Amino acid sequence: MTDIRRKPRHRRRRTAVAVGVPLALTAAGTFAYGTDLGLFGADAQASASAATAAPAWATATADGFASVDALGQKGTYGGRDGKTVTVKTLADLEKYATAAEPYVIVVAATINMNPVGKEIKVASDKTIVGSGTSGQIVGGGFFLGTGVHNVIIRNLTIRDAYQGIWNDKDHDFDAIQMDGAHHVWIDHNDLRHMADGLIDVRKDSTNITVSWNKLSDNNKTFGIGWTTNVVTDITIHHNWFRETEQRNPSTDNAAHAHLYNNFLEDAAGTTIKSSYGNYSRGRTKMVLENSYFQGMNNPVTRDSTAAIVQKGNTFVATSGRNESGGTAFDPKTFYTYSLDRTADLPALLKAGVGPRSNIGTAATATTKAAAATTLTVAADGSGQYRTVQAAVNAVPANNPSRVVISVKPGTYRELVKVPSNKPHVTIQGSGASRKDTVIVYGNAAGMTKPDGSGTYGTPGSATLSVQSDDSQVRNLTVTNDFDESKHQDIANQAVALLTQADRIVLDGVIVNGDQDTLELETAAKDKLGRVYISNSYITGNVDFIFGRATVVVDKSVITLKKRWNGTSAGYVTAPSTPANRKGILINRSAITGDVTAGSFFLGRNWHPGGDTTVDPQATVRDTTLSAAIKSTPWTDMGGFSWKDDRFAEYRNTGAGAGTASTNRPHLTDTQATGQEVADWLGDWTPSA
Repeated sequence: MTDIRRKPRHRRRRTAVAVGVPLALTAAGTFAYGTDLGLFGADAQASASAATAAPAWATATADGFASVDALGQKGTYGGRDGKTVTVKTLADLEKYATAAEPYVIVVAATINMNPVGKEIKVASDKTIVGSGTSGQIVGGGFFLGTGVHNVIIRNLTIRDAYQGIWNDKDHDFDAIQMDGAHHVWIDHNDLRHMADGLIDVRKDSTNITVSWNKLSDNNKTFGIGWTTNVVTDITIHHNWFRETEQRNPSTDNAAHAHLYNNFLEDAAGTTIKSSYGNYSRGRTKMVLENSYFQGMNNPVTRDSTAAIVQKGNTFVATSGRNESGGTAFDPKTFYTYSLDRTADLPALLKAGVGPRSNIGTAATATTKAAAATTLTVAADGSGQYRTVQAAVNAVPANNPSRVVISVKPGTYRELVKVPSNKPHVTIQGSGASRKDTVIVYGNAAGMTKPDGSGTYGTPGSATLSVQSDDSQVRNLTVTNDFDESKHQDIANQAVALLTQADRIVLDGVIVNGDQDTLELETAAKDKLGRVYISNSYITGNVDFIFGRATVVVDKSVITLKKRWNGTSAGYVTAPSTPANRKGILINRSAITGDVTAGSFFLGRNWHPGGDTTVDPQATVRDTTLSAAIKSTPWTDMGGFSWKDDRFAEYRNTGAGAGTASTNRPHLTDTQATGQEVADWLGDWTPSA
């Protein structure tokens, strides 16, 4: 693809299309993991069904203080050693949550607590996880009593125990309450509108990690303490506090409180006003770093007896007390972690917190997959291989089960290609952050190959090329660092990551480039190629998410970059979708960047070589759009009108969002039911 428009070659007659949206969309059912994706197994009517083996998300372990060995417990892994069961009723949820033996409990429905305010008394060695976005607890929550340990609560929505009294002192109806528990991980939940706290960590509870949650619409939000002992060790990271008045959190007599990369937001023009943000009191020692405070009153406060060490925080439109003082501790003496840039947090957390569609699904697999083979890569020679490609070369052809290539932190300047005869390959960074492991190269389409056999072309410029089905890239950075400013004499498409296969997962990755950063193709024009991208960053400026594959970009951050000469202009997507296929879906994400307002299109329609048979499609829905997006966000390419193809939006927000018009088509609610993640992925459930 070039950035120069071709002269018109052919124009298709416009058929069955209205302002870029098909007149007749196939009516799809609600995206229900239970029936569509096989969660309930053969007996779909059973309220609970046991499985013989747990998928990867069921064996996930905590980070932060919950990962630290203490009190006879080695980290926090929940119920991974027990059976996996699926529940849809209060009776079954309580049955398994209170059982003595370990369980992974998948909540696959909305469960109403009876009576309102009920808190299920969770026993040790449990994972309670929502099935995609369908697991909801309404009108109550969970209680973890003295000595309860090794509990994971993930991917749930817990909501609406509110009794109509804002400063309610009579109804202790929490979402999650701990009294003397230890080794607990609370992750990727949506907690809101409860009668008392969203999270209470009380009475010497310790070794707690709270990560990637949305806490909103509440008064007394997150309390820690209620004891004179200085015992609690707690990590709180990557949470979004929005419209929460107090206890955000309030931390009393905590031995070690590590808060980082949180986003606290008091939105203007609402009835909820923050009284304070992060509060260190009693004899708490708190480290508060790289967090973002927007509009908060008294964003950081401390007692004279408590300590707060602040590092790298950002304060926007805040007022009142902002305090630090005393000495605290170095969190890295307890565990490893990596900080995200503070400026990225609003977009990152809006896209990444709360329940995720690829957690808690396909829980009832009836056969246990073969254990994955792991090959280690380390540039310093401490692994089995020094380069990623050497490890790929070691994977046997037509391998029947997964091979994980675990890449230690470092920068690997190399070209990597996973050929089509090596399926089930995962390339995964082993560092604490996706920034720790970097695969980078700098080829461009117009560069001559070393053997003089011609130029690379756009696909050939890729730093990492994945051509095998059922492969994955996780927890690392892939970059093409070709310098356009020095090579304006050649075609400057420079791909960082190329896929040409089906059932590809890109999770927790950063994909960096300028023009044509992420190319998403299929093995051949008549073959299906599905790609699921989640919890990731994608950067670029011209057509930088493009190709003919069926692609979901979910809960990710798309960052717009200026061009090599400092100008702002570009296109996010350039689909070349075959007719009767799904194209590019951007869902629950954020599009942002330090570029000029109104300078970027959401996309344009690519007809490779003037191909009149393709029917490019891009849908952007439930996504935050920055002011960089043009008010008419779609445009023509190569002489083809975008209105003859399939481009639409649905329920987007932010300064770059706009109302529906003939130049800005929006899906109706009915049409939107046929353009959801399940419609794109079909019979495939991406594995976590």
